[in-house]
Amino acid sequence: MSGGKQSRSVARLAAVQALYQMEVSSVGVEAVIREFTDHRFDRDVEGETLATADEAFFADLVRGVVKEQKAIDAAIVKRLAQGWRLERLDATVRAILRAGAFELVHRPDVPTEVAIDEYVELTKSFFEGPEPGFVNGALDGVAKDVRAG
Repeated sequence: MSGGKQSRSVARLAAVQALYQMEVSSVGVEAVIREFTDHRFDRDVEGETLATADEAFFADLVRGVVKEQKAIDAAIVKRLAQGWRLERLDATVRAILRAGAFELVHRPDVPTEVAIDEYVELTKSFFEGPEPGFVNGALDGVAKDVRAG
């Protein structure tokens, strides 16, 4: 991976972790962004330094998901199986879908395939079951709804 691409991948992972943390602990958006920026990026983890994150991209993702959450959630729910509610999903899956849907809706600079592939790969790092396929299908549906072509 190139440095820029990898730094965005790290930013996406951090954004998912931050969104999850905000949901389970009700910490505010600026506090969680500050915590990641001050304490998590460019730190050793078990003796290995994490790849550098694109911190501006991370902050944009987290702030954007929070600001646009109602519309993003509506875009996701439209693509869930009938009768499914977002609240029924695992909190990590919810965070992944929200970050991915935000990119698809609000970051036209990110190619559709890149956004979907990145979040499917992220899902695989958390889950071994059907979740990656579920995330792929949901984000693909959101992309069809919000992006031309």
